[in-house]
Amino acid sequence: MSARILLLGGTGDALRMARALGPEHVYSLAGLGRVPGDLACSVRVGGFGGAEGLARYLADERIGLVFDATHPYAARISANAARACAVPQVPQVPQVPQVQYWALRRAPWQPQPGDDWRMVDGWAGVIEAIAPFSRVLFTLGREPLAHLDAVPAHQHWTVRCLDAHAGHARARVVDARGPFTLEGERALFEAGCFDVIVSKNSGGGATEAKLAVAREMGLPVAMMRRPALPPAQREFVSVQDAIAALATFSAHT
Repeated sequence: MSARILLLGGTGDALRMARALGPEHVYSLAGLGRVPGDLACSVRVGGFGGAEGLARYLADERIGLVFDATHPYAARISANAARACAVPQVPQVPQVPQVQYWALRRAPWQPQPGDDWRMVDGWAGVIEAIAPFSRVLFTLGREPLAHLDAVPAHQHWTVRCLDAHAGHARARVVDARGPFTLEGERALFEAGCFDVIVSKNSGGGATEAKLAVAREMGLPVAMMRRPALPPAQREFVSVQDAIAALATFSAHT
């Protein structure tokens, strides 16, 4: 039996890769957002139980390659995947080769002339950076939802994330899914009268328009630094190169 591919996803780039996988391979999602229904490969939703649980899954399912195409800030699953692939295969399935660990490492955005980025680390750094401001747009995903009851009296937050959530007098939650256009971002910024933006340095083009609009409007951006990620045996910046490598692996195993 050929070694199978486990694609760890959840991003738009990962979905593009999943569309190129055949029925013997597996696309894994954490469970947030919509589950695609038009893929030839299997779709698995939910966690694995840490590195140990993932290692057992790799052995049981005869996985020969784990391709990490998770979000650049999903440091925990990346660390677990790297650890699981380093675990020797169990003797009961000796025909399965050592599991390879590859990763899509999307290039981060770089500040452009006119940008006002304030680099921060973690939630405490975000709160410190936005303290002088009153109209805050968060584009971090779900994390700010856990802090809506702690919005300072002088601030109003707008939180953009994938899923709907009730706001309150000092917070509004906007459920929206990229890609986002310049025109759409301009309309959002003008309606919200924001004076600061909070962002992860996700890279890619799907959500970059907010940075261009912040630059146009002279707005500061509290930019969260990327977490450290484990090294992979092969790392890709281009989705096209990653898809080609997956096809080559599948054809030769």
